Amino acid sequence: MAAASTSMAATAALLPPRAARTPVAAAARVASSLPYLPPRFSSHPAKRCSEPRRLLLVPIRASSDDTSAPVDAGELFTDLKEKWDALENKSTVILYGGGAIVAVWLSSVVVGAINSVPLLPKIMELVGLGYTGWFVYRYLLFKSSRKELAEDIEGLKKKIAGTE
Repeated sequence: MAAASTSMAATAALLPPRAARTPVAAAARVASSLPYLPPRFSSHPAKRCSEPRRLLLVPIRASSDDTSAPVDAGELFTDLKEKWDALENKSTVILYGGGAIVAVWLSSVVVGAINSVPLLPKIMELVGLGYTGWFVYRYLLFKSSRKELAEDIEGLKKKIAGTE
């Protein structure tokens, strides 16, 4: 009998107070910007915790402690305008930008089509996992291969920048 009363006392200590079940508490949950998620109940009553319900009654506000200077929109637009005016081949930039947008759209269509074929997405995931494993083994596992990868990346950067 003593074990039963101890178990009941532990259960009573872990259950939320009756005030949390009042209409005022329900209104506070509705007023919250986060959706109400019902608490998860485990099979053992001593594992139940009233912490999620207590958190719903506390309003949460997001704030930023970032002390960096905010970006001025006017300064950003003037900088972009200066760079645009300095370009000689504006049509080439527009053509490349449009081509990039079309390429992203087309790849989205292809991925959607592949995703609709049964079993093919799982095979593609396995191929990606295998390639990732090979890449880690080939370039990241050993110090000499990491150095080789860094040299390849630097060479590619020089090719793109045109300094090679």
